[in-house]
Amino acid sequence: MTHSRISVSVEAAAEPERVFSVLTDWPRHGEWMVLTRARVAAGDGRSVGSRLAAFSGLGPVGFLDTMEITEWDPPTAVAVRHTGRLVRGTGVFRVLPHEGGGSTIVWEEELDLPYGPAGRLGWPLVRPLSAALLRLSLRRLADLSGR
Repeated sequence: MTHSRISVSVEAAAEPERVFSVLTDWPRHGEWMVLTRARVAAGDGRSVGSRLAAFSGLGPVGFLDTMEITEWDPPTAVAVRHTGRLVRGTGVFRVLPHEGGGSTIVWEEELDLPYGPAGRLGWPLVRPLSAALLRLSLRRLADLSGR
């Protein structure tokens, strides 16, 4: 299994508490996360052990990303372990305060690349697009948090 790490960040005018609140309002993910809808599948969605399910795609074409919350540290961090068939690995959102106001939102993923050798060969082509979509999503989160 080959692992790949991807990390993006954006600046937000909103305070960490506000960003974290919008970030972890799982049903609102469709408002900021590109092509993704999320829901709480088990637990309260606000504690370690809670399970989440996110569908990424257009209409019925896409994939289900199931996750378990492994870290819950408001308003600083929420981490998950991806448990689905296609997406496996770990992810973390960090919300870092700025002195004088605002915050930096960081999204990091450490993924097990699917599809064996084809996945390893294709990742250099897919990675820049993935980073761009993650960054766009974070910009949308920052904007939504500032409203």
